[in-house]
Amino acid sequence: MPVSLTMEPADPPGTDPAERAPREDELARRSSAPAVSPWLVVLSLVLLGAVIYVLSAVL
Repeated sequence: MPVSLTMEPADPPGTDPAERAPREDELARRSSAPAVSPWLVVLSLVLLGAVIYVLSAVL
């Protein structure tokens, strides 16, 4: 019994970048950088931990 393996297209029809609406291109991000730096998140968590540590020692 042969098995037919058909591959689905990676993108649905009509989603080629050349076929998108101009407004959709305008709404695209202008930068490849993330919205928030991962280091900013890490340092914020470390700072929050330090504040909690100091507050628990004082109170």
